[in-house]
This record gives sequence, structure tokens and C-alpha cells, in this order.
Amino acid sequence: MNDYTASPVDWNLWQGEILATLMFIIHDDKVLLIEKKRGIGAGKVNGPGGKIDPGESPEQCAVRETMEELEVRALAPRKRGELCFAMSDMPDIHCHVFVSESHSGTATETEEAVPLWTPLNAIPYHRMWADDIYWLPQMLKGHSFHGRFVFEGEKILWQEVIFDGGVS
Repeated sequence: MNDYTASPVDWNLWQGEILATLMFIIHDDKVLLIEKKRGIGAGKVNGPGGKIDPGESPEQCAVRETMEELEVRALAPRKRGELCFAMSDMPDIHCHVFVSESHSGTATETEEAVPLWTPLNAIPYHRMWADDIYWLPQMLKGHSFHGRFVFEGEKILWQEVIFDGGVS
């Protein structure tokens, strides 16, 4: 990975083939993560989320996916960022990222995910996608962002994350 070289992707022409969402519910200095049981990222830790259905807004998708995966309803979600992933071994993904500081329901294991209420100072980045370390800590501190990543398998070849306060 080299932040100082030109991206191998022409981001002006790039379009994600999969439109998706992530939701991060924050409560009592913890964030609700999941251990994904199936689909893209099975076995990894992430926020709940998934593919946007036709006619569905990103926010509607994030709330629906969180309910389906954990039986929890995120209340008053706020969009915090976007992630663009150019992937070598799967379709490219354009992901909308949301945060909620209130919810209803009790996080429950489902066929899709195991809930993990995780202290904000103990996020298991070693079990997550390689890009998360570049944007999640700042997002959890309240920053908005736009990230672009080029992956070869699970390795990042190129990355850029722009926060509301600049590039990181």
C-alpha cells in the first residue's frame, strides 16, 4: 500500500456494483459489532449491514439489515460516511455508513450474525477488514469521511480517506 502513488482506479468512472450499508450503534461507551456468519465477510467482525434492495434508501437498508441481523432497531441514524471498494476477487462495493446513538430491542444472535457489544477502546481490528483501522476510529469520535480502497484479495493496495477535517 502506498498513499503517495496515484490510484490504479479511475475513481471518476468507478461505480460500485454492490450498493451496501453498515450501521454502528453506540451506547454506554460501547459499539454494537457483529461476527458475521455468512455471506461477504463471513467470520469477520464488522458492523451490521448489507445490500440495498431496489427502491430502498441507504438509511432504510441500514435499519432493516440491523433488525434482520440482530433484532435491534437503530433509532435516528445519521449518515457518517461512504466507502468505495475496488475489489480484485468480487464485485466492487459502494457502502454508506451510519451511526445511531439510540436503539430499541436486545441484540440477539441470528442465522446471520453474533452480536458483540464492544468497548470503544477495545475494537478487535485484527478480526476486521483491513480498511477499518483507517476510518472507524475517527468515525467513532464523530468525524464524517469518504474512503476509497483498492483491494487485492484481503490486502489493501491503495487507500485514501478524507475526513471532515482533511486527509488521513
